[in-house]
Amino acid sequence: MARSALTREEVLTAAAALVKQHGPDALTMRKLAAELGTAVTSIYWHVGNRESLLDALVERTVADLSAIGARGRTPVERIVSVARALRRELRDRPHLVAMVHERGLTERMFLPAQRALAHEVHAAGLRGARAAEVVRAVQVQVVGYVLVERNRERAPVQSPAEEELWEGATGDPDDPALARALARPVDTERLFTTSVRALVEGLLAARDAGPEGPRAST
Repeated sequence: MARSALTREEVLTAAAALVKQHGPDALTMRKLAAELGTAVTSIYWHVGNRESLLDALVERTVADLSAIGARGRTPVERIVSVARALRRELRDRPHLVAMVHERGLTERMFLPAQRALAHEVHAAGLRGARAAEVVRAVQVQVVGYVLVERNRERAPVQSPAEEELWEGATGDPDDPALARALARPVDTERLFTTSVRALVEGLLAARDAGPEGPRAST
């Protein structure tokens, strides 16, 4: 028996879950109707055809990323928190993010995160081109890191793996702990936070270098 009290939001939530799990190609109106326990005609009534549904999912994804905000007490902590939130959002919905990109709305999707970063960079005392440089550097760091993570996850199983290559390696005799550390699996969250923090600290440290930045010696 088809359900009667179906809402557009329920349709979009179920469609987003299917895309997140199986990718856009797995999203059909018939499969979505079965998932919701309703008739296909009810899906069409709420969201139109499949292309309209995909457009609505794109808009929903863009809106979801608008909720990114900063946390922390210091400028570095707050900027890093925005970067971590953006990474989580991108990691959590790769297929939906790809759909946004395919429809030419990537820049619009990143605008809320850019605005959040700009707000924190302004609060840290930077303006103009230097502030824009920090915003873009952090965004590129996040996107680049996520792309590397995704590529590593999709890559064929490596044999020997990085950990195996370092097992039993002596490495630098003055730093045997290096080989032991590299033989352990990577803590990607910690590595990301460390790299972004170092980037932000370095960029903010340049704020007292003058309006044109540090000058090269002649």
